[in-house]
Amino acid sequence: MKFKFHSCMLLPVTQLVRRPFRCIRASGRLPSRSFMNLRELVSALNDFASLSLAESWDNVGLLVEPSPPHTVNTLFLTNDLTEEVMEEAVQKAADLILSYHPPIFTPLKRVTWKTWKERLVVRALEHRIGIYSPHTAYDAIPHGVNNWLAKGLGACTSVPLHPSTASSYPAEGTHRVEFCADNTEHLDTVLSKIKDIQGISCLTTLPARVEGEEQTRVSLNCSQKALLEVVALLSQNSRLYHKTEILLLQKPLLPHTGMGRLCTLSEPVSLSDIIERIKSHLKLPRIRLAMGMGKTLESPVKKAALCAGSGSSVLKGIEADLYLTG
Repeated sequence: MKFKFHSCMLLPVTQLVRRPFRCIRASGRLPSRSFMNLRELVSALNDFASLSLAESWDNVGLLVEPSPPHTVNTLFLTNDLTEEVMEEAVQKAADLILSYHPPIFTPLKRVTWKTWKERLVVRALEHRIGIYSPHTAYDAIPHGVNNWLAKGLGACTSVPLHPSTASSYPAEGTHRVEFCADNTEHLDTVLSKIKDIQGISCLTTLPARVEGEEQTRVSLNCSQKALLEVVALLSQNSRLYHKTEILLLQKPLLPHTGMGRLCTLSEPVSLSDIIERIKSHLKLPRIRLAMGMGKTLESPVKKAALCAGSGSSVLKGIEADLYLTG
């Protein structure tokens, strides 16, 4: 078997678990005392690379689960789960297959012996083998596939082409509403009604001076649904409504995390030199090259944009001297 990404897929997984646990390339049974519960292991895999980082179109995570409880003693790694690979996993008595590419992508309407993907599911369940796929979640993480590809370029700095955002907002709610009021009695009535709205949080009042007048500044966080009710309430008083500010809360960007990488080399090098570096890093005798108009093998490369996979959407509109994809 060939493991296209074995150098970045094998080592990190061994760091996921606290108990003694060893991954295998294609074979090797662990001692009976070294095992983990499947759900415990899946939780560790998800902690290593959150599935929320995967692209929305992707199918990641635990794809096939034998009936619980299921103990994992042997973890089988592969880039693509084919029928040949499945038979090897069966022979090695694997308990869980970690396949970089998801073998199940589009929904299955039936599980029969008719198509090879259906047969994979049948074989997995017959032999109580779980199937887990991280795919683009492993592309996005700081120490994932894209960063591993970037190392083949030589000394460079890299940033994600499409940074990932955190899965949650820094504070409760999706919006912040702020307004000022000068009538304390009327404000108490408004605040009482606001507190009755579901989805309101972080409600605060502070004294403020606006255009020389002492007023009260109100700030609150709310959900999208609650925002409509808050605006409807405030619109009943034109003075409050015209002094209202609505801020959209943004999910923070995650450092060094996201799809693709834009790499700036410390020193420009020729295209031919970059090709040799990439071949050496990937351990490939040859790679495919499409030369740009007016470019030669001696053309300098300072910026390279890369993406594991086709990269058609990730690399679109990005200016670089070299595009590494595939």
